[in-house]
Amino acid sequence: MIPLPPAVRGALADALSLAFPTWCAGCDLPDTPLCAPCRAHLVPEPRRRTAGGLEIWSGLSFEGVTARVLRAFKEDGRTSLARALAPALAAALGACDPHAAVVPVPASPASVRRRGYRPVELIARRAGAQPHRLLQLARATSDQRGLTRGARSANVAGSMTTRGDVDLPVVLVDDVVTTGATLAEAARALRAGGVHVVGAATVAFTARTYGASR
Repeated sequence: MIPLPPAVRGALADALSLAFPTWCAGCDLPDTPLCAPCRAHLVPEPRRRTAGGLEIWSGLSFEGVTARVLRAFKEDGRTSLARALAPALAAALGACDPHAAVVPVPASPASVRRRGYRPVELIARRAGAQPHRLLQLARATSDQRGLTRGARSANVAGSMTTRGDVDLPVVLVDDVVTTGATLAEAARALRAGGVHVVGAATVAFTARTYGASR
């Protein structure tokens, strides 16, 4: 391939930015999908908690830049951001059990149709993991947002079943943990199917995850 002169490369970049404008998912700086200062906010600092006896590791706090980037990735279809979020999940997986099989919390059929991809599985692959779809939804649930801790648990209780098996222990993965109700239900379903669950790993945790009363 013949290298282009700098002036030509610059003109092409300007043309592409006009045809396909982009902006930083963390701060709206133009002409970059994720600027260096916002990328620095995504350096993982794994934290641990337990929910229903399940050990959960998370790479980042779901606030500020992290929250904006995750929302852009999930709701705006900016799938390239999975690479920037992957180190947080990789760090959480490493802290939990780097040798276990990875099982994602299942996405609803409606969300898969709407997005055209499975966010948790995409991040897991970018983190170097091979997701195993051992879980499926047994019934529909309501939106968890705004529900109390007890209501969240009741909402997801019995909502998942196991549809496969692996020879290795497994680690559950999800994008964000709030109260841990969804991960606890996923662990229950896997254990009911004879699968050994060693813990869970998420990209981020919310302010309600630690010491919250709701």
